[in-house]
This record gives sequence, structure tokens and C-alpha cells, in this order.
Amino acid sequence: MQSSRSRRVKIVATLGPASADRETVAALFDAGADVFRINMSHASHDAMRERVAMIRSIEEEKGRPIGVLVDLQGPKLRLGAFADGGADLHRGDAFTLDSDLAPGDGSRVQLPHPEILSSLAPGHRILIDDGKVLLRVVEAEPTRAATVVEVAGRVSNRKGVSLPDTTIPTSAMTDKDRADLNAALEEDIDWIALSFVQRPEDVVEVKAIARGRALVMAKIEKPQAVARMDEILAVADGFMVARGDLGVEMPLEQVPGIQKTLTRSARLQGKPVVVATQMLESMITSPVPTRAEVSDIANAVFDGADAVMLSAESASGQFPREAVATMNKIAVAVESEGIYPSIIEAQRARPEPTGADAIAEAARDVAETLGLRVICAWTNSGSTGLRIARERPRSAILALTPHESVARRLAVVWGLHPIVTDDARDERDMAERACRYAYIEGFAGAGDRIIVVSGVPFGTPGGTNNLRIAMVGGQ
Repeated sequence: MQSSRSRRVKIVATLGPASADRETVAALFDAGADVFRINMSHASHDAMRERVAMIRSIEEEKGRPIGVLVDLQGPKLRLGAFADGGADLHRGDAFTLDSDLAPGDGSRVQLPHPEILSSLAPGHRILIDDGKVLLRVVEAEPTRAATVVEVAGRVSNRKGVSLPDTTIPTSAMTDKDRADLNAALEEDIDWIALSFVQRPEDVVEVKAIARGRALVMAKIEKPQAVARMDEILAVADGFMVARGDLGVEMPLEQVPGIQKTLTRSARLQGKPVVVATQMLESMITSPVPTRAEVSDIANAVFDGADAVMLSAESASGQFPREAVATMNKIAVAVESEGIYPSIIEAQRARPEPTGADAIAEAARDVAETLGLRVICAWTNSGSTGLRIARERPRSAILALTPHESVARRLAVVWGLHPIVTDDARDERDMAERACRYAYIEGFAGAGDRIIVVSGVPFGTPGGTNNLRIAMVGGQ
């Protein structure tokens, strides 16, 4: 399997009704998609299996690794039913949420989540229907919460509920999520995205079930997760700035700062971060984006995000291929800007005091001092590739690995071009094959020098300790 994209930032495209057939998915790949997301909020187990099989078939045809991200739905909190289908609430009205099964009216409705009722406290906000209606708790008991309406509007059957101030003492996974997770882990998937993370224990629970069969990406979309970001960063394998729900539960003006903070923090940890939601929202119905959307994507690229993601644009929009192609063009243009390298380099952090980080920093420094175009990293577990990507070198990074699963997981990582090949037999073979792939992939020509990074003895995960300069066409 080989990769020859020159773009550093990666593109995640969500599959759905608009991208359900093989021809369209292959077209999305050709347009620039590196990873495909399957949203279990809208996919059955059978549909998930069919999409994974389709992606693997396209992967085989195209000859390069493709990442598959399965996104768990998470707990969806909703109101109960109303006798008349809904009710209009006015500012200052008293409104009660309770455990009574009786249909609701203008004064009360059931909240069929006892774990919420038992967790609410006076002063907590309750957002209904993506924040269109705001209630403030004035009294709280285990089976009822008395609230006052602060933002008026209509509430109706099964509308969504968001709780920006309330930590719910339950797992981020529902019974549906557990069933979806087990089904996904039986397939050839690479990443699990966990929705509505509140605490590091949520991530640890999923990792214990996955047992290394897939990596876990924590979606940061709740204030509770933002407050414990460092703890969650320590245990998750990757992150998603899920700006949709984050913008509902937190003031919108705070979301850009959170995005930049998480992007920077994840990079310091050497873990991939995906920026998601409404990146090209107008392209659901329009073949061209707005100027603001172009700037939004450009800012994420300038921030050094590993990947940018399309949701409804590629899943249910009218122009899925055009959306991917547009995102690709924007990313390529930004990375071609003369100011781009200096912005990326200004975000650089000191390496961790480990041999692998020291080698990664040295590889970047040597490449930039000598003007070398390629760093080839032999990686068994993927960690060597991640540490070099953390340095954001100007050189292309080829990640050579004997494991398909590792190559696919690295498809979401900034700047990495994963290649599946047999493990090196010795140091000579290591250098010769690195040179060969650099040449085949078009990153280096005959007579060019490249850097080769590896661990000796070969096949030892986490043992990066070797750096050498080799010449394409001869060592």
C-alpha cells in the first residue's frame, strides 16, 4: 500500500445517504478524503459492515491505506411527550420537569432520564432543542426539577436536552453504544470516536473494551470535558473538537479559543486532533462555500490541526465530491502560503525528555539544516511516526510499517504518508527500501539525500534510537 498525497493536513469525510455507493466513495477518496467516518447515530450494524467492506475494497484498488472512524452516538437526552404535541413557553413562566409518565402541557413534561433529575441543582441551565429554549433550575428533587423560563420558545415531543452545568454520573456509553462498539470492533476499523465525554474514565472504559483493536478518539463537546481536558488528553489516543454540541453547551464566542487550545495541547502530546462541524455547511445545498467557511478551514490548517472533517456536507449534501475537493484545495493553498511554515514553527514545543523525542527533533533539525525533502520513519506501533509528525517538519514524512492496522490508524495524522511493507531485515535493507519508497512516491529523485529513522533492534515497539542519512540511488 502506498500514499502520494503532498497535503499535510488530512480530510475526514462522513458517509451517508449521499455517499452510500462505491462509485461515490471512490470519488471522495480521489478528491482527497483520507479517512471515512461512519456515524452510528444513522447507521445500522449491517450498513456499517457494508461501508467498511466497501472502503477496504476501494483501499485495495487504490493501493494505499484508508482510515475508518466509527462514531458512537452517545447518550441522547430528550423530553417526553406532550398531550398536544408541544407547548409555547414564555419568559418568566414556571415549568417543571419530572418523572411523571402523563403527557405534558404548558406547565410540565416528563424528563425520562432519572439520572438527570437526580443530578440537577438550583442554578443549573437546561437547554432545549439546541438552545432555542433555556430553562433555569430553581428547585431540584430526585424526581422533579422546578425551573423558570429564561429564553422563550416552543418545546415539543422528544426535543433534545443539553446540560452545560450538570455532570451526569453515568457512562458516556449507552446500551446502544456498547452494542455498536462490539459490532464495529469485529470489523476492520481503526478509530472509535466517543461522544459526550465528561471525564477520563469514559475513555478508559472504551479502551478496556477495545483492547487495542481500535484507537479511541475523545470528542470534546461538553464543558465538563473542557474543564478536565488535560486528564482526558492523557488517556485518549486522539481528539475531535466537536464544535456543534460544544457551541450549544458553551458560549459560541468561547469555541474558537477552545479549538486552538485543544489543537495546541494535543500536538504537545503527539496525539492527532480533528476539527469538525459546519466547516462547509453551505455546501450541503450549494456547489461553492462562503468566504467565512474558507477562512474557518484555513484557520484550522494554520493552527496545525491533524485533520478537518466534513459531516452532512459529504453524508447527505447535494455536492459531496465538490465539498471534499473544495476542502482539499483550501488546505493545499494554505500550506503553499509563504507564511505557513513560520506559523507552524512558532507553535513548536520542547521535546519530551525521551530518546524517541530527541531523535524526532534531531531528524527535523537535520532535514531543515541540509534542506532534505523526506524523512522516512520505520515504525512498528506508529509511535515513531507520531513523534516526528509532532515536530511538524517541512519535509515530507513517510511512515513505513509492516502492519496494515498501523498504517490505517496513521492516515489521520498530520503530514504522515503511511506505507505498508515488510519489516527491515537489517540496516542496509532499512536504508535501501526507504530510499526506494521515497523515489517511487515522488518525494525524492535519484541522488537526493533523505533521513531514515528507526529503532534497532528491528521490530521493537517504542525503541526509536537510530538516525542516518541515505542517498537515493546509493548509500
